[in-house]
Amino acid sequence: MKSDSLRRLASDFKTFLAAQDEDEFISAAAPSRAAAVVSSEPAQDCARPPQMPEGETLTVEFPRAKAREAARASAGRPSVPVQDVPVFDGAAAPEPLEAVMTAAEKTAALAELAQTIQNCSRCPLGATRIKAVPGEGNVDADVMFVGEGPGFEEDRQGRPFVGRAGQLLDKMIAAMGLKREEVFIANIAKCHPMTDPLHPEKHGNDRAPNAGEIACCRKYIEKQISIICPKYVVALGGVSAKALISDAKSLGALRGKFYDLRLDSVSLPRPVKILATFHPAALLRNPGWKKDAWIDLQMVMAELGLKGAK
Repeated sequence: MKSDSLRRLASDFKTFLAAQDEDEFISAAAPSRAAAVVSSEPAQDCARPPQMPEGETLTVEFPRAKAREAARASAGRPSVPVQDVPVFDGAAAPEPLEAVMTAAEKTAALAELAQTIQNCSRCPLGATRIKAVPGEGNVDADVMFVGEGPGFEEDRQGRPFVGRAGQLLDKMIAAMGLKREEVFIANIAKCHPMTDPLHPEKHGNDRAPNAGEIACCRKYIEKQISIICPKYVVALGGVSAKALISDAKSLGALRGKFYDLRLDSVSLPRPVKILATFHPAALLRNPGWKKDAWIDLQMVMAELGLKGAK
């Protein structure tokens, strides 16, 4: 009986590993003493784009939305409805946004959303984080980079990509002929996922957000994308690629082409393309992948007419 159980366990584990991308973090199980902090819900299928838990909704309120609408009307700039995007998994049709916001309107909307994120406690990550990490950058950016979740340094500074992976991302952005302040950088998860959440001071305590955590956070990143409305989103790593590309398979299968971005909870004021590439942390572990990541970034550069660093 024991041998049968072990064989079943080995088979299940092999199936699990086969579903993972080569650059995803495979986290170790948290110690039992952390069980009271970590969600006890059963693991969900990591190979499928996570959705909001059944029956749950996340309402992100913008108190100044009506005031902005009134200001638009008084200035002779009425809202322009846009076509709804397709509905996924039987979810309710998202409400269309108004026309692309002005820079001032984007700044105000993102500030309101950041405050909501900083007060969020919808999943266990909210109880163990030091600082939430909403994201930062140019509200009128043509390119938006989306990673998986904050790490050790990001948890302390409240800023995305400021550790070793962030330093490499800065170099990647510079190689494209851009500056960090010209793009927008964010993560799917807004709080630090840890293997041992009872000891946030530990280094090497990072893991990828799980499906439930992504489901709780996904409306935040979708709202940010819809407000900024960049021309291109670059999904950094398999976690963000699977969360944002509806027919996501492995990262290797997704790379090398643009996809039309479709969001579950909001509509986009204009079409946005998304491209998947390696996470900078994966490139630090596997420097040989850097040339492939550069090929991916050159696709975006060609679309935007960027010549790269001089």
